[in-house]
Amino acid sequence: MSGDAATLWLRVAEGLRRDLGARTFDHWLKPVRFADYCAMSGVVTLETASRFSANWVNERFGDRLELAWRHHLPAVRSVMVRGGAAASDRAAALASPELPVFDTPPAPAIMVPSPFDARLSFDRFIVARSNILAANAARRMAMAEAPQFNPLYLCSGTGQGKTHLLHAIAQDYAAVHPGATIILMSAEKFMLEFVGAMRGGDMMAFKARLRAADLLLLDDLQFVIGKNSTQEELLHTIDDLMTAGKRLVVTADRPPAMLDGVEARLLSRLSGGLVADIEAPEDDLRERIIRQRLAAMPMLDVPDNVVAYLVKHFTRNIRELEGALNKLLAYAALTGTTVDLALAEDRLAENVRSARPRITIDEIQRAVCAHYRLDKSEMASKRRVRAIARPRQVAMYLAKELTPRSYPEIGRRFGGRDHSTVIHAVRTVEALRVNDGELDAEIAAIRRSLNG
Repeated sequence: MSGDAATLWLRVAEGLRRDLGARTFDHWLKPVRFADYCAMSGVVTLETASRFSANWVNERFGDRLELAWRHHLPAVRSVMVRGGAAASDRAAALASPELPVFDTPPAPAIMVPSPFDARLSFDRFIVARSNILAANAARRMAMAEAPQFNPLYLCSGTGQGKTHLLHAIAQDYAAVHPGATIILMSAEKFMLEFVGAMRGGDMMAFKARLRAADLLLLDDLQFVIGKNSTQEELLHTIDDLMTAGKRLVVTADRPPAMLDGVEARLLSRLSGGLVADIEAPEDDLRERIIRQRLAAMPMLDVPDNVVAYLVKHFTRNIRELEGALNKLLAYAALTGTTVDLALAEDRLAENVRSARPRITIDEIQRAVCAHYRLDKSEMASKRRVRAIARPRQVAMYLAKELTPRSYPEIGRRFGGRDHSTVIHAVRTVEALRVNDGELDAEIAAIRRSLNG
């Protein structure tokens, strides 16, 4: 049976080549060899030259390979692609039939799932003043004609719709550019694959895959901060894509200029196209999002005062708003409880506490300067007189207490000071609060002002 399956691999490959396009197939699947088929388990084993290639093929084409095999051999339950086989196994694999050059159209293409989330489309992305620039720029990036700006850099806090726009761009671009190579990946995944390729000796394959993309979409760029070798490879990738006229879309939680620890050349490339901010969603946008969700569930009656409650308390980002709505509706549906304001206040109390806006270093500096009647520029100045140095230390202390920023990040926001200076400030204020009641009361007053 294994011999029949080896011959069948040629027919499977024909369908895959037509479905995926010649360029993608020839680059990634043509080197794949048939290794074995176990009739008892229904497992097909294929082989590539390296573990990196095998992992990538499994991740990107695993579902497609299974569907393709089942189309010709329904008994197949799964397909496994392995890499770096022993010499004896590799010799047997090399003896399997060579994949031919296909000159004639093969059998009807196999329907395969899209790698992009169909729910995250432009039609489902609600546009308002806070996100109109990013939404319109994203649509332009997906059009048939070349965009006026490239790359597109989308920045916002978490849960504001950046990833939604990436999937929407990918889907529209694929519709108007049939056969185009589109890669959508997180920056963290980019980094992990880069490290894996280096360790596995597959850097050429890694570089070739990225540079073959017609559209590259990278999510959460802030996760490559401080990774010098990854930044260098990303810089070369961007240069090659831009030179070839390819398209690049990047997202991050802050503008390029605020990406601490990123090489100047990379910042220059990222800022060279269009930087589009997505601001915190306004009341109207949050209400429209809730109404859109409720329209898809007409069996649930949610009164207007509950909608108003959600709009009022979940202001920071859309993800938290949708999470609170999902929690409320799930509880009502599973318990048979009527949705009303009392239920919302009871079941969402913890969510409301978690959704309160986070305090920023800038807000802390302003509050400290207002309390001590200083100009905000003194927070970054080099002056060391006590009337300025002590409030500056208090601001550093509060920045460490009330924000998730690291010591180096805090130091940079206080005139580029070293992290050791921040550590000293925090320890000094901590010690003073124990014995200095006046200072302790001042810090408590500043914290109350920050908490509204």
